[in-house]
Amino acid sequence: MAVLQQELTLGEAADQLARALPGHRVEILQGRLTVTPPPDGSHQLALTKLGRVFDRAGIVEAGYEYVQGVGLWLPLLPEDFAIPDFSVVDEDFRDAHVTKNYYAPHVFRLIVEITSSNWADDLGPKVECYAQVGIPVYLVADRKHDEVLLYTDPVDGAYPAPERFKRGQFVPVPESVGVFAELSVDALLDGDG
Repeated sequence: MAVLQQELTLGEAADQLARALPGHRVEILQGRLTVTPPPDGSHQLALTKLGRVFDRAGIVEAGYEYVQGVGLWLPLLPEDFAIPDFSVVDEDFRDAHVTKNYYAPHVFRLIVEITSSNWADDLGPKVECYAQVGIPVYLVADRKHDEVLLYTDPVDGAYPAPERFKRGQFVPVPESVGVFAELSVDALLDGDG
């Protein structure tokens, strides 16, 4: 009996993987399919505490929202997209829906990634992709190297060198995000604090 094989597009392969691996994060970055296992408890607790900080800072009253795991369309290659851990977005971000669960970059004011086993993606391709689409603020809680990196104000599709923050310090949220807040490095790295 003959078996017909159909070649899948990258997007179709991503959809199949997402269905086959519930809880995993499937993204296409710079034309490369990436799959990240489900996050651990410290990762998720850090996101919960991050949300609380933005609630106290009055994010909704300032006309913005924060969301977790919402797709960012990356119009650099035809099928590229990312699913940031945490984002501050314009309150009407749903009006910028592009396709599937991906939204246009212009509604994202801040993206936060907390590294897991895919730490190299957060520190490499995502830095490049987010800068190229004009994300004003990109914050990486780099658990592999025990520091937080703050990238701001991309110019000509690239971020200047990041500001680096160590344990015991606080990261000031840039004014361009729309609220005043300081983020604990310890809370970002491990959910404590």
